[in-house]
Amino acid sequence: MAGIDFRALRCEVGMDAVLRLLRFVPSRRHGEQLRGACPVHGSRRPESRSFSVNLAKNAWRCFHCGLAGTQLDLWAAATGQPLYQAAIDLCERLHRPVPRPPHPRIISTARQTRTSSANSS
Repeated sequence: MAGIDFRALRCEVGMDAVLRLLRFVPSRRHGEQLRGACPVHGSRRPESRSFSVNLAKNAWRCFHCGLAGTQLDLWAAATGQPLYQAAIDLCERLHRPVPRPPHPRIISTARQTRTSSANSS
């Protein structure tokens, strides 16, 4: 099982993309802050405001079910998948490659290069 660079994925996929996939319709909007029915616990009333999302911070919280997190956490919770599987699913639905972490050998080589150049100064 190949690793996923979750940090890169959070930078590449915004909250707005996840909300579009979930067909979220806000009942209120104030700048980058949206309120509406929670896509996780399935609020029945469309005018509900228990779900709050900040598009600029890629963060959400439901004041009814108590869940909160990033756009990846939202996708995982709304689809009922573990985070790893949800990240792959999200990339597939958005037709994006899954970001993979740099190879460990590349990282250790880069560290060795920085350390040896710092010692030679």
